[in-house]
Amino acid sequence: MRLLKSDAAEKACVYLTSVLGTNPLLLTKLDLGGKTPGDSGVKQFCALLGDSHCKLKTLKLNDSGITAEGCAALTSVLRSNPSHLIELNLSENKLGVSGVKHISTLLGNTDCKLQTLLLSDCGVTGDGYAALTSALKSNPSHLVELDLRGNDPGDSGVELLTDLHNLLDDPYCKLKTL
Repeated sequence: MRLLKSDAAEKACVYLTSVLGTNPLLLTKLDLGGKTPGDSGVKQFCALLGDSHCKLKTLKLNDSGITAEGCAALTSVLRSNPSHLIELNLSENKLGVSGVKHISTLLGNTDCKLQTLLLSDCGVTGDGYAALTSALKSNPSHLVELDLRGNDPGDSGVELLTDLHNLLDDPYCKLKTL
């Protein structure tokens, strides 16, 4: 399902969550890219994502006005119900180091099945790269694609990217695109 661009995206999130909450099995892909549900809209979806019947596989929230606060709520619910989501696009949101640390905690969870994680232009710095590297070293078996374009890794982040690149040689590591 792709929500059309709307100034009322936050209200649409409330309505959509209410409707889908009655039968979360209906939706496997949700594209809110370029909309502005913001942190409050994401929090509305968290109830749906936490439902054990939810079968959402792809969630696109790129350029949706999400900050570390919304990211914390999202990753918290995904840690409690992690097995269904395989693609998450959070590009072009102001997640910063704090938001990326929340995502890293999710990635470090052995129940996390994310295969694609898009974090381009999210304000990720060296500390965020460190958190991601640590998470991927502890749980290298699922993520296939990680997009970090448009972030500023700094010198320490570049070194960590080298570590991640070396991880690609690990037979348990599924990461193919970095």
